Amino acid sequence: MILKNQILHRTEEKPIIWDAHYNANGDKKPLVVFCHGYKGFKDWGSWGLVAEQFSQEDLFFVKFNFSHNGGTIEKPIDFPDLEAFAENNYSKELNDLDNIINYLISEAFEHNNEIDTTDITVIGHSRGGGISIIKTNEDKRISKLITWASICDFGKRTATSGELKQWQKDGVKYVLNGRTKQQMPHNFQFYEDFKANEERLHIETAIKHISVPVLIIHAKDDPSVKFEEADSLHSWNVKNKLLVIDDSNHVFGASHPWGNDKLPLALKTVVEKSIQFIKD
Repeated sequence: MILKNQILHRTEEKPIIWDAHYNANGDKKPLVVFCHGYKGFKDWGSWGLVAEQFSQEDLFFVKFNFSHNGGTIEKPIDFPDLEAFAENNYSKELNDLDNIINYLISEAFEHNNEIDTTDITVIGHSRGGGISIIKTNEDKRISKLITWASICDFGKRTATSGELKQWQKDGVKYVLNGRTKQQMPHNFQFYEDFKANEERLHIETAIKHISVPVLIIHAKDDPSVKFEEADSLHSWNVKNKLLVIDDSNHVFGASHPWGNDKLPLALKTVVEKSIQFIKD
């Protein structure tokens, strides 16, 4: 069963568009919520194939677009709404993740007979990994955490740092999207929100306080988020498991668009190890 481009409407907030992949057999399944990364979206590359792999293992897999990722309800792929993208920040992404979890495990969710609300795993890729770490520390409903190529520090990211005086003066700065060639805008509010919530958004502190099982997966040769960030995440809480992926990159061999009906080998390994971790 695939629920495609479902809409979570919210009062006075932008809606969230989401997909669910699951085996509709009436059995309560572990819930897996996937968070995309910076300049990402739920339909990127081979994320659909990833979702299918999880559903085939009798897991209820949900992927969604952060509300200000630059996509729209009508066009959830890529970034037609750069005004929304400019107004994104870490606090909004944390709120989005909270809202989608609340909805999925609520009595109001029409497919709640398929979900074991006591067994919730959050998976975050890249910046989504950082968001997932903060959320897992804050939310005792989450049973397990898996990060894929996660960052370890929000303060060092391109979206957060840079020429602050010029950014403040202009009110906006731009980061090139190498694939779409768009100049992606970041309004200065992004930095202001980060500084206002810096203690909450400290990934090192968060992961040190997480008591549930954590699996950190990272490619040794990741050119976008260096492997040293995975080493840091692991060193801050050595109870966590670290899985090293050799001969791969930030997206484990995938790309967008993905024209193959099979996962690249590295991502297939990531998915298999993630499923095994959830089921153990």
